[in-house]
Amino acid sequence: MCNYCGCREFPLIGQFATEHEEISNAAGRLREAITKGHADPAPLLDELLALLMPHTCTEETGLFVELRAEGSMAEAVDKLCAEHDDIHGVLGQVDRAAPDWPAVLAALDRLRRHIDNEEHGLFPAAVITLPIPAWDRLTS
Repeated sequence: MCNYCGCREFPLIGQFATEHEEISNAAGRLREAITKGHADPAPLLDELLALLMPHTCTEETGLFVELRAEGSMAEAVDKLCAEHDDIHGVLGQVDRAAPDWPAVLAALDRLRRHIDNEEHGLFPAAVITLPIPAWDRLTS
């Protein structure tokens, strides 16, 4: 996770970064359960989804709305939303009777890249791009 640019000083970005860490840890536990078989992956998948779904909803209905309105990052936001849909689609539709764990592992890889892109690309850029009134709307 990013610690060098100061974007975490913005309360919403700090919240998202904390959630990313929790999501990454949950994804790691799920990956380990799938690959090493030390635990039943299904409850760990549920744990990950319980963290992931509200997080992405908050991103998409808050920060992403402001970034789209500002305009210069709309294409990047659209790409990130498509990645949300893709990852949610795989993780949220696992057939519990016959899970496709390789597909889940691939989605976890995409999730890791997605978080990295937000942490090291989108969030620092948002801090620079969005005007103060946008941040006021996001934190009120």
